[in-house]
Amino acid sequence: MLIKSDKILQRCKRVIEEGVFMEKRDYYEVLGVTKGSSEGEIKKAYRKAAMKYHPDKYTNASEQEKKAAEDKFKEVNEAYQVLSDPQKKQQYDQFGHAAFEQGAGGFGGGFGGGFEDLGDIFGDLFGSAFGGGFGGSSRRRSSVQPGDDLRLQVEITLEEANTGVEKTVKYNRKGKCTHCDGTGAEDKKVKQCSKCHGTGRIQVQQRTPFGVFQNVSECPDCHGTGKISEKKCTHCHGTGAEKEKIEKTVKIPAGIDDGQKLKLTGMGDASITGGAFGDLYVHVRVKPHPIFERNDIDLYCDVPITFATAVAGGEIEVPTLTGKKKVKIAAGTQTGKMMKLSGEGMKSLRGNYHGDLLIRLNIETPTNLTKHQMELLQKFEESLEEKNYPKRKGLFDKIKDLFQ
Repeated sequence: MLIKSDKILQRCKRVIEEGVFMEKRDYYEVLGVTKGSSEGEIKKAYRKAAMKYHPDKYTNASEQEKKAAEDKFKEVNEAYQVLSDPQKKQQYDQFGHAAFEQGAGGFGGGFGGGFEDLGDIFGDLFGSAFGGGFGGSSRRRSSVQPGDDLRLQVEITLEEANTGVEKTVKYNRKGKCTHCDGTGAEDKKVKQCSKCHGTGRIQVQQRTPFGVFQNVSECPDCHGTGKISEKKCTHCHGTGAEKEKIEKTVKIPAGIDDGQKLKLTGMGDASITGGAFGDLYVHVRVKPHPIFERNDIDLYCDVPITFATAVAGGEIEVPTLTGKKKVKIAAGTQTGKMMKLSGEGMKSLRGNYHGDLLIRLNIETPTNLTKHQMELLQKFEESLEEKNYPKRKGLFDKIKDLFQ
């Protein structure tokens, strides 16, 4: 016997009274993912968490444990409802939980959307994690789902990251079977599944601590497609998909940074339910450079100069991403001094401008001197006075003051 509507309303009221006004945890924390997680990673984390707190696992538990699991169950599902929806996710990333408070156009404080919204929340959880839906909801998840997303990595140099580059990638994906044209049928002819009547779903009852729910699960005969064939394709064994080799040119924009990714829509796996192809995510790795270090769009490098150049000044050549450039060194330059070459850094990904190149000058102490060179250096040292070493004189003056 299904739960009566007055009992459902009582439970909805209890959910609102006990759950809506409590302090909410961060949705990413609830699912154990980060803001940079993909749709597939969010879905995988959701299913794992939903399975952990599903009511069926707490049938023999204490009332306190059942209540705790029930709260977690709702929390996980609410988090997934937001993070799985691109528009809601964007609102949440910008405004947090405030985006869904009353009047903000979201959930209305958790379950403020009414009984039907509550049904959708449970429906999505049963549908995605356990093949079912909430009995009271009129909405149903479509049996047509897109194919899986794929990921691969491309390695480029810092110079290529600065100018932009095209890279050819090769990978295997699940494509539509060429023998049956993706129908899964040997003769390419399919008919409506008699078990689910073409819906791809069948209704089943499931007993939970809430009562008996009438859920919707994937049809076992047509695997959610709503269509079956008289004879399965001998090439793909009725799946409608086969391995496909892909060669694709990827345009990597100028200014891209290490760890960023590009999305190629429709370049992922084919859908076995007749939906769109999944997407391909290309993760870009920028190889470490032997000279430059990068900080956003600025570059840093160390340049050694001779003792004589540091003392007398002069002109030296310094490296840039596009070649060598001459810079003037002032007389009396100290080691560690920073020089900035404007516009010699990385191209910005966000606009038509470049960062800066910051050069750290290091005075290189000469080694392997001959006896004659050492004598000349000693005579030079003896010719110097205190005024030639202002930093040393200042330090000794401070030390003298400390002990007076």
